[in-house]
Amino acid sequence: MGTTYPNPLVGSVIVHDGKIIGEGWHRKAGEPHAEVNAVNSVKDKSLLSKATIYVSLEPCSHFGKTPPCCDLIIAHKIPNVVIGTIDPFAKVAGNGIKKLIEAGRNVTVGVLEDECNELNKRFFTFHQKKRPYIILKWAETADGFIAPITREEQKPVWITNPYSRQLVHKWRSEEQAILVGTQTVLDDNPKLDVRDWSGENPIRIVLDRTGKISEEYSVKDHKTKTIIVTAHQNFKNSDNLFYENCTFDASLPFNVAETLFKYEIQSVLIEGGRQTLQTFIDANLWDEALIFKGNVSFTNGISAPNLTGKLTEKQTVLDDELLIFRNV
Repeated sequence: MGTTYPNPLVGSVIVHDGKIIGEGWHRKAGEPHAEVNAVNSVKDKSLLSKATIYVSLEPCSHFGKTPPCCDLIIAHKIPNVVIGTIDPFAKVAGNGIKKLIEAGRNVTVGVLEDECNELNKRFFTFHQKKRPYIILKWAETADGFIAPITREEQKPVWITNPYSRQLVHKWRSEEQAILVGTQTVLDDNPKLDVRDWSGENPIRIVLDRTGKISEEYSVKDHKTKTIIVTAHQNFKNSDNLFYENCTFDASLPFNVAETLFKYEIQSVLIEGGRQTLQTFIDANLWDEALIFKGNVSFTNGISAPNLTGKLTEKQTVLDDELLIFRNV
């Protein structure tokens, strides 16, 4: 997760006479695809002409940074191809299957299709809905608050334990971007990085309608690509810092999604404050919500967002509870 953007996550297994003889997966954009790694891992290539190759996503049929995987399968005379799901990317989108069938291969499509679609929900959402996969994330107290009224004693105020916070950093390494609102930056001065995990820092997206965030804040340190969404016209782009103008009204979430699509961002983790989160919820523009419930109480404070969705999973992280919702 997080290493293949803008490419999808793909795995492949090659079987001969009931035994796995090769397997591979796509590690990084520009490097060999899953099918190539699987074929290269087969010690006795003569077995390929009597084998079945399984691949979680339709093999590509076009020249990108690497040659078409369909051509590789055809060249090695692999007779049977089992495909989890069709690739929605316009340059593939059934063309790989067509090419294999025309070459006389036995092609089966739709095996474990739901699981394969789930694996690439970000890639599919980006190409089918022309927007990133949107994940909401917040932590709330046992009595339903996400922040105290004032933050004079501690900045930021922690509701969850260190292991939950490390898990959030792992998530950050897996998504292409992270988004917060103005108040979160002013209150917490977050770095929005993956310092408690390993991997690439996500692109930072900051909503700053009136330009309140000064150069002293960490989000403007130029260390990570950052996009400031603002209503101001007077800002100029600089190294790793980009400004995008948007109208801050009910259309804001849709304008933000359109902007992220323009930057070819396939997924975004929204960690903003209540107003930012509720804006996307009210627009019904979200796919998944990750909600931590801590065991601390504030008695009063800023209430957690109001969310209606399908609870699909519950996990525990020591004394924290993690609830996972889907927008269905």
